[in-house]
Amino acid sequence: MTTAPTVNAPTIASMVRTGNVRYTILAMIFAVTVINYADRATISIAGDAIQSEFGISSVALGYVFSAFGWSYLIGQIPGGWLLDRYGSKKVYGYAVLTWSTFTFLQGFLGSFSMGTAIGLLVFLRFMVGLTEAPAFPANARVVAAWFPAGERGFASSVFNSAQYFATIVFAPLMGWVVTVLGWEHVFTVIGGIGIVLALIWTKVVYTPKRHPRLSQQELAYIADGGGLVDMDEPDATPQAGGSDQLRYMKLLLTNRMLLGVFFGQFFITTITWFFLTWFPVYLVQERGMSILKAGFIAVLPAICAFVGGLSGGAISDYLLRRGLSQTAARKIPIIAGLLLASTIIGCNYVDASWMVVALMSLSFFGKGFGALGWAVMSDASPKEISGLGGGVFNTFGAVAAITTPIIIGYLVDATGSYDWALVFVGGCAIATVISYVFVVGPIKRLHLADMEAAAGPRPATRSTL
Repeated sequence: MTTAPTVNAPTIASMVRTGNVRYTILAMIFAVTVINYADRATISIAGDAIQSEFGISSVALGYVFSAFGWSYLIGQIPGGWLLDRYGSKKVYGYAVLTWSTFTFLQGFLGSFSMGTAIGLLVFLRFMVGLTEAPAFPANARVVAAWFPAGERGFASSVFNSAQYFATIVFAPLMGWVVTVLGWEHVFTVIGGIGIVLALIWTKVVYTPKRHPRLSQQELAYIADGGGLVDMDEPDATPQAGGSDQLRYMKLLLTNRMLLGVFFGQFFITTITWFFLTWFPVYLVQERGMSILKAGFIAVLPAICAFVGGLSGGAISDYLLRRGLSQTAARKIPIIAGLLLASTIIGCNYVDASWMVVALMSLSFFGKGFGALGWAVMSDASPKEISGLGGGVFNTFGAVAAITTPIIIGYLVDATGSYDWALVFVGGCAIATVISYVFVVGPIKRLHLADMEAAAGPRPATRSTL
């Protein structure tokens, strides 16, 4: 592995001397990402009550569930373009406000007839998915702008771990709200919190060069450490048209390093969606647990993944500050974590329930530990099109969110057990390792001008005469 430029280790003294405004920004994107995932989970918590009140079938409820995933996939590339065109603060702030408003409005559907209510619910869920699309690419852009390379792995792991924290905190809270107040108030409570956060966002989040409380010392510390502090400054990004965007996408998709990272995200997200969808069902159908017990046990892997996510990012940054190359510092936790994640296959060979839960928790810990794809994107994506790069990266993950439940469903239906489903999930963990070892190669910052030069001259435009 190649040797990276030396990264100065941030000591306690240097952090005090330079300031810590960047961690206020990190706290904001963590809070917003927690609400982002809480908004996604509202429909699953309220789903049974909605089905009972309106008398809809499971198939109809499945269409309601799927509305988010399809629009989230569709919105990735346009969302990335908007981030590059208008900047993270403005686009992300509007995104939080709009998705929270669409969530809030779902709480008023109980007064409509069944057909109208379900139609509106599908529309609102579709709009939630569409407006949430810029969130994770924006997170990566904010981290790339606000954090030096030696702190970027931990910062990325913080916002990425918010998805697990949301499950730990909000799943029990939303269950209580449904039981005590009714299903409508799951949407009004979570949507209302999001609207308040959107207003706070406008007062707290700025670009590094425009933040009123950022000291020159902290700005210099971020910039000297590799932070892209001028990312959203005027004239920092190309004002590209549609043909340019297609060209940029081609450059991203034909770069070997990025393509390996993109496929790695697909395989990692497959593991995530097994735990989000089929894991509780597996505990009930394959392991004979009650629904109540399975619900409580399903929180354990989320806790392990949260701990693993924070640990992986912190260790990656530690390795970088100790002098390892950027390639080694990022790849070592990814490879180690995904090898741990593959232990899920061991559940096919044990009978005791506690061993199944232990292996599942170890697997999800490993997945969290190795989920440093967003840190790699912050390290490597060309700053001029970092939003588009994040959108393409997240598109691969969004595809896995759609395909994973379907593939596992077919495997279970065809075999009558979950054995091959677990082999599929564990195999995706191994595929991530293969991708990072044999495809990604050295991890380094890409520059748009260099990529365009390597791709050759632009096609000549046809005369309109």
